Amino acid sequence: MTTDELVQDLPPSAKLVLKVLEYNGGLTQKQIVENSRLSQRTVRDALDRLQDADVVEKDIYIPDARQNLYRLSLDEDEDGEAEAEADGEAAAEALLD
Repeated sequence: MTTDELVQDLPPSAKLVLKVLEYNGGLTQKQIVENSRLSQRTVRDALDRLQDADVVEKDIYIPDARQNLYRLSLDEDEDGEAEAEADGEAAAEALLD
């Protein structure tokens, strides 16, 4: 099932948050609020809905562990870019070791 099919029934605010994440990559909730110009409550609700649809995943935001980093789920990328990105991250970690 494609991302479009997963979010088809979601409200416009969730679709906007998805587009903001597609365009900007991983962001904190505060950054999503700033980029989308939606209210904090609306963004929080949209993120919950997107996570329930397995389109967005939540990680720890390294610069400030009190915040979360939201990004598109890796398995949703249809052209293999996410796999290449994951391979690149693994290579970068290997260099650091």
